Amino acid sequence: MSSFEKLKLSKQLQIAVLNAGFSQPTSLQSKIFSRINGGQDLVAVAPEGSGKSTAIVLASLSKLKHTEEIAPRVLIMVPSKERGEALIEQFQLLNRNKSLRIYGLFNDQATLDAQVLEVTDGVDIIIAQPDRARAVYLKLGLNLNKLQLFIVDDADEIVKNGLQLPISELGRGTPKAQYLIFSSVYHARIERMLSYFMEDYTVLEVAELENKNLRCIEQIRYQVPNFKTKLNLLELLLKDNEVFDKVLVSVNSEFTAETVYKMLSLNIEEVATIKCQGFSDHNVESVEDFLLNPKKRILIVIQDDLKGLETMKVPFLMFFDLPIEQDAYKQKVLWLAEQQEDQIALVLLTELELSDFRKIEQDLGQRAQEMELPQDLFIETENKRRKAEDEEEDPSRGGAFHEKKAKNLKTENIKPSERYKKHKK
Repeated sequence: MSSFEKLKLSKQLQIAVLNAGFSQPTSLQSKIFSRINGGQDLVAVAPEGSGKSTAIVLASLSKLKHTEEIAPRVLIMVPSKERGEALIEQFQLLNRNKSLRIYGLFNDQATLDAQVLEVTDGVDIIIAQPDRARAVYLKLGLNLNKLQLFIVDDADEIVKNGLQLPISELGRGTPKAQYLIFSSVYHARIERMLSYFMEDYTVLEVAELENKNLRCIEQIRYQVPNFKTKLNLLELLLKDNEVFDKVLVSVNSEFTAETVYKMLSLNIEEVATIKCQGFSDHNVESVEDFLLNPKKRILIVIQDDLKGLETMKVPFLMFFDLPIEQDAYKQKVLWLAEQQEDQIALVLLTELELSDFRKIEQDLGQRAQEMELPQDLFIETENKRRKAEDEEEDPSRGGAFHEKKAKNLKTENIKPSERYKKHKK
């Protein structure tokens, strides 16, 4: 790995990073700085701990020349006040030019009028929550004409918090700036937000994982755009009773459990629940009872009850919801016994859940295999028109996303993982 000298930092910044205890740049920093120095608009996708904050600070300090300006030259969007304050601390650590004026524009820090006065008095770098920056901008307190860098930090969190509109509006107001976007994931919602103000940009992904030497069962993930499509996917997958002969479906709430229970257009006799007497007439006392009952094929479990269940003998663990307590997921996928040799965990994720799952993958030190969505999956809302156009263009796609097996095919002696892989061919 190269040293900080090869990032073409000034001598002053090189001394600052060395004094701060950074001996080598991270992979992310090594890959993006030549592009930043070249003026490219960039989307940098990397996990936590990859040095995104330091990259933001170094990029900002490298860009600014020591000229007096009233209007800000760097605007950094952050999802929360806490994230912004942490970034200001990083600036204070690495900034040796004490004449630079750095100001935090946060929702609960001061009145809007007071913040307008602070900004119009003159600042060089603004670190702001998007909605607050937009409010100051609309009061004519934020001049974007001199902006050199427009940076969005934790873009995935900003999208998750529903702050796309102020990002898009402020981004459109900075046509002369260089755009740098940092995120732990990149998906359609982020792409849609950026499309309002960015045209040609490079997406650079650093997907390093620390080797944790943890053994896990096989993990597979599906990514869908929204909750309704996830319901459609669950129903479609579970219709295949040859593959999914015994499957535990984990959800985060009783409401979702009831929604899934009522949605399944299967033989209701095949579906069982645990501790869901409020809506289900098919409760079982334990996972063992479920496994021993030949009529029961699907077991719906609420996350609060998942930790205490013995699930190692269930061939398929399907996480309809990513557990709020991430340890609940990690506990179930860690390999502990021989009977888990062919156990599979399937995770159904919306785009907004993807960043949380990336954190789990970082903790486990391994990636789940991403599967393509079935061709006959009905994509809800924004993709309805796209799917209709696809089907019109290619009527040969057909209905099923796998070859139908003969009705009398025996599967009881085939391992779950082999059945699933054969099913996907």
